[in-house]
Amino acid sequence: MGEVVAVVMLVVVLGFAVVRPRGLPEAVAAVPAALVVLLTGALGWDQAWAEVGHLFPVVAFLAAVLVISELCDADGLFRYAGALMAARSRGDAHRLLVFVFALAAGVTAVLSLDATVVLLTPVVFATASRMGVRPKPHAYACTHLANAGSLLLPVSNLTNLLAMSAAGLTFVSFAGLMALPWLAVLAVEYLAFRLFFASELSIPATNPEPPQVPPLPRFSAIVLAATLAGFVAASLVHIEAAWVALAGALVMLVRAVRVKQVTVRDLPGFINLGFLAFVLCLGIVVTAVVEGGLGAAIGRIVPSGGSLVSLLLWAGLAALLANLVNNLPAVLVLLPFASESGAGAVLAVLIGVNVGPNLTYVGSLATLLWRRIVHAHDHETPIQEFTLLGLLATPVAIVVGVLALWVSLLIGGAA
Repeated sequence: MGEVVAVVMLVVVLGFAVVRPRGLPEAVAAVPAALVVLLTGALGWDQAWAEVGHLFPVVAFLAAVLVISELCDADGLFRYAGALMAARSRGDAHRLLVFVFALAAGVTAVLSLDATVVLLTPVVFATASRMGVRPKPHAYACTHLANAGSLLLPVSNLTNLLAMSAAGLTFVSFAGLMALPWLAVLAVEYLAFRLFFASELSIPATNPEPPQVPPLPRFSAIVLAATLAGFVAASLVHIEAAWVALAGALVMLVRAVRVKQVTVRDLPGFINLGFLAFVLCLGIVVTAVVEGGLGAAIGRIVPSGGSLVSLLLWAGLAALLANLVNNLPAVLVLLPFASESGAGAVLAVLIGVNVGPNLTYVGSLATLLWRRIVHAHDHETPIQEFTLLGLLATPVAIVVGVLALWVSLLIGGAA
């Protein structure tokens, strides 16, 4: 009975997150669902508390990074980037796509995929409108790069933070192993975009005149660079990255309040407390499902070892599960099993849950959020078009990414 309750609650939580009736936050369903699995005995209170303790440092880090992203936006860093892209593109949609790819990959890597979806997507729309080019290829690049471009650093995605912990890797070793897969996946995505959107990219710009580029917001750029360097240094001396992110967020917040860019009352909105509560409660519900029998079933079908074939199977299973139940539950389910096969298996799962969601709308919450932002700009994203682009890019990107990971593991002696 407990297993049935846990599965039903997981379906309810994920269905609510996809539909979000009346724009209500995901936590509206996740918090009651977590309470149901606890009160019905589907999961013990001690187990739930242990899961919260496991996820809390990751959630605290995510909160700090969200604040940093919002304050960079308030300081004008994203507007500067958009103007610079338009000026350097010189009216060429192909060149703009290159710059959007580079910027989206960089923003995702350093500030997480949420910053790319929420903050960069509107800038890309404004930039394309200013140039007079078709915005569709560049808008789609934001969601594909938010997912597929989040492989490089532990800070790029919540799934990465969970994987780094499960694999026992440092910030530096994680980045070293994932650099080659990240570049390989970006290359595949770019080629797929050039092919899929060839007609839109060939249309000349109606306003090729380069805009005036505002001055670089030096303060936010310097603090952002210092925070990233702090992540590396903290990893070397075994300090939690969350402390570094918190320090960077506090420095930027104090200055932003002092110059009246934001007020302290804006802070809860930056942190997105509802989403953080959703992550914690989803972890409780997923743990109840795994403990109720799904874990045993998954354990019978997962591959073993770190061979290339095993890595491909891990990534394929992760991508399939991500598109069935969303990437966050998928990584929570698979990591305990993958960690038993070593760091290579964990990172292969990461490729599956990060790149795989580009196949369907429901693969990641970031994609669902991106779709709402696109619709707010009066643009349609037909499911057929999204899926066809995903089929063209995603399977090849996963395979090439895993091949690159295998090479990285061989070079690093971790295979």
